[in-house]
Amino acid sequence: MLLLVVIYLAFISLGLPDSLLGSSWPVISTDLNTSLEFAGVVSFVISAGTVISSLVATRVIHYLGTGNVVAISVLMTALALLGFSVASSVWFLVLLAVPLGLGAGAVDAALNNFVALHYKSKHMNYLHSFWGVGATAGPLIMAVYISQQDGWRDGYSSIAYIQFAIVAVLIMALPQWKRVKLSLSSVKEGEPSQFVTNSMALKINGVKLQLAMFFCYCSLEAGTGLWAASYLIIEKGITPADAAFWTAMYYLGITIGRFISGFIAERFNEDRLVRYGVAIIFVGVSLMLVPLSPLFAKIGLLFIGLGCAPIYPNTIHLTPLRFGKRSSQAIIGLSMATAYVGTTLMPPFIGLLTTSFSFMALPLALLVFCVVMLYTSERLKQLA
Repeated sequence: MLLLVVIYLAFISLGLPDSLLGSSWPVISTDLNTSLEFAGVVSFVISAGTVISSLVATRVIHYLGTGNVVAISVLMTALALLGFSVASSVWFLVLLAVPLGLGAGAVDAALNNFVALHYKSKHMNYLHSFWGVGATAGPLIMAVYISQQDGWRDGYSSIAYIQFAIVAVLIMALPQWKRVKLSLSSVKEGEPSQFVTNSMALKINGVKLQLAMFFCYCSLEAGTGLWAASYLIIEKGITPADAAFWTAMYYLGITIGRFISGFIAERFNEDRLVRYGVAIIFVGVSLMLVPLSPLFAKIGLLFIGLGCAPIYPNTIHLTPLRFGKRSSQAIIGLSMATAYVGTTLMPPFIGLLTTSFSFMALPLALLVFCVVMLYTSERLKQLA
């Protein structure tokens, strides 16, 4: 349980920087004399670093161990955030985005696999809800500083110091990781005993289905988060403040939903939780599509958040069961990389669709993602 607390803390540290750029960029862009659109460059570099580190995480963790990789990765993010606080040029931010992305991807891949192997489903759901705690706390901390002189710089340095404190805890906890040993007695019969590479993992039956599911899930989650407010304003005619509030409710729905999923995980197996999640998303998207009162679209957004909650953590937790313990780290690393590709590419693509047609393209795109998730999750269920 002591190690589990440390893991939860590490996932809070993963969430802390994730929502900082968007909340601080309007001030940063003015201070550093750059455009609002340049945030996309910084964000792209962070995402690219995350994809790369997810792909190489299997090999790095094999040689360094999970505890060392997590500690080093959080240290990288702490140093990058501290660098943000003293940056005098926007191109320095681009440079710092590299270690920020590399650190985030390695933590994500390492901890997801470790919890999937060694802890029950409820802990995986709680783990991802703690990411939501970090993602919510980051902008709140930034908001405290942003109205002050040099506010965004102090905000970044404060969060960097929090990350350094977490690094200290992770270093002190390193002996705990060695006490948790992977039991090889339950390895699937016929599974290869050697180190499983990414190319080997891709050849395993069902892996491509899981990658497609993660691509669609993260495309849906990120696309909703980015464009929901614009959809509510343009298609439903609500005020920007009201739209921002309901976008926050969407993220709150994900966080609360994962706590609920953790609470009920011992009564419902992971496959059922994933199926219920996809069904709830379908209801939410349908409420956004119906030409009725804006209240239906608002409630639909909350439903989408609640439906998203169990899908990611429970699919990750099922990975060792479906594909074997030896292969799980490689498959989870590939899943993280595919997820981040979806997060990076699909929201701008949805934006292009809304520009070319109308914002009704948003719920239609979400519906397509939902259908693919239903198909892939049901096919994957047959592997367990």
